[in-house]
Amino acid sequence: MTIKLGVPSKGRLMEKTFDWFGARGVSLARTGSDREYAGKVEGIDGVDLVLLSASEIPRELAAGRIHLGVTGTDLVREKLGLWEQQVEVMAELGFGRADLIIAVPQCWVDVDTIDDLDAAAAAFRKTHGFRLRIATKYHRLVREFLRENGVADYQLVDSQGATEGTIKNMTAEAVADITSTGETLRANHLKILSDGMMLKSQATLFRARKAPMDDAERQVLNALIEKMGM
Repeated sequence: MTIKLGVPSKGRLMEKTFDWFGARGVSLARTGSDREYAGKVEGIDGVDLVLLSASEIPRELAAGRIHLGVTGTDLVREKLGLWEQQVEVMAELGFGRADLIIAVPQCWVDVDTIDDLDAAAAAFRKTHGFRLRIATKYHRLVREFLRENGVADYQLVDSQGATEGTIKNMTAEAVADITSTGETLRANHLKILSDGMMLKSQATLFRARKAPMDDAERQVLNALIEKMGM
């Protein structure tokens, strides 16, 4: 039996993860073509590399099908209810940084805070007869944040594409999305609410709390933790 390590299967997250492990003496590599999700691990015995999409890794950790996984904080907290009972943070990797924020049109000059948004939502419903729409991929996190801040008069609309474009397309009045530089928001004439930061996310190495391990696998995990300096 081996320890299974889940890593994003493509793009900069995969490359940066490979670099992070490589700098600590563990070499991760993809084998075969870009269409094959196979990999190898060198520098430590008993660890298998599993290449998955970043959004699949929280689910696989929660199910105990992988022991360790690298993915964004935002994805773990969005996809796993009571996430701290299901996974443990082993290390923050220092890349893949992004902020989950709420943004509104720049022309809303009187809306700068969550309280302003709450007032605007009430006025919007009174004027238009339906709730102000917030486009997002992060339904759990947005609902929790707005509930904690006393905002109730809104509806979430699912956005799996370019969330910033939903306002221009008149399918939403506000957005809740991940941003790293804010450039796309500005290009779409949106502004972040001054207190609209919901979460600072980055690539993180998580351990599955419920993944079964025998004594040999526990020894491998301890050896990996020691080698990584965690």
